[in-house]
Amino acid sequence: MFRSGFINIFVIVFIFTLTPFPFNVTYAYLDAGTGSMVIQAIIAGTVGLLFVIKIFWQKIKSFFHRILKK
Repeated sequence: MFRSGFINIFVIVFIFTLTPFPFNVTYAYLDAGTGSMVIQAIIAGTVGLLFVIKIFWQKIKSFFHRILKK
């Protein structure tokens, strides 16, 4: 029963994604805060990566030292 229900849902979703809807006009709006939010996310990711490197710096250094020593 579960399998046939899953297949039915899959078929319904597949049909609805392929059918052209009469309302295929899309209005997109990006407000002024979107750009600053993207910049904040990039800065936060960079600072987070630098923090992780700082925490594990000794392990990273010894790993590359072992690789280059061979």
